[in-house]
Amino acid sequence: MPDQTLIPPQELFDRLGSAGAPRIIDARIEEDLAADPRRVPAALNRPGLAAADWAAEFAGEEVVVYCERGLKISQGAAAWLRHSGARAMVLEGGFQGWISAGLPLVAQDHLPPRDAQGRTLWVTRARPKVDRLACPWLIRRFVDPSAVFLYVAASEVAAVAERFGAAAFDIDGAFWGHRGERCTFDTLVEELGLATPALDRLATVVRGADTGRPELAAESAGLRAACLGLSRRHADDLAQLDAAMALYDAFYLWARDAAGETQGRPRAVQEIRDAQ
Repeated sequence: MPDQTLIPPQELFDRLGSAGAPRIIDARIEEDLAADPRRVPAALNRPGLAAADWAAEFAGEEVVVYCERGLKISQGAAAWLRHSGARAMVLEGGFQGWISAGLPLVAQDHLPPRDAQGRTLWVTRARPKVDRLACPWLIRRFVDPSAVFLYVAASEVAAVAERFGAAAFDIDGAFWGHRGERCTFDTLVEELGLATPALDRLATVVRGADTGRPELAAESAGLRAACLGLSRRHADDLAQLDAAMALYDAFYLWARDAAGETQGRPRAVQEIRDAQ
């Protein structure tokens, strides 16, 4: 009988990219973090040996925890999480098992510093359309589920970034911005090390919708229309972002099936191919 307290790397990866994904905790010791600071997508860092101090934070949630090889530190931290009311599993093989499976890891080099609550802070122009919704979706689903996004007047983005310790994005001159014909979503996927067949396919759709080139992908026009409709429906930028999260979840799941990346759903892949 399979061990219900373990989750294989591929199974965890297949669950990423939607609101139903489990919380992921990087519980590696400092030496291992220093040797390779990259993280499993959407992972939060918590010291595994101090799990008794933070486990209650995740009470009632589904959690996957990993250390370097998925052994004593992961097992102990997961046990503390279960003791505190979480539904906790250990990533099979730990960080090294994820690497061996050839799955993407998130680079930390250019991310903004985390605040006292462990959140990253991002700022961009108000009244988002395509890219300024796609980028927060990518960050919350694959980098930092608790990331905070500030939408401000375009003239104030740089100053707000400096004063509040935020990362500016989708604004002229920002590191996280357009590069040539590629949009900010492309930059995030590339710089964070998140390139996969599905995210590359979604990036093409976003690029076509954001840069007025619907010929890049048949779905680009529909994505642009949906985002413009959300803009008309919501006067509040954060309400619009909340609504757009489900939209991009759906486009990502479509992209996974279209790229043949998701295991266990061959009918969906065939349905998409038949419709093309």
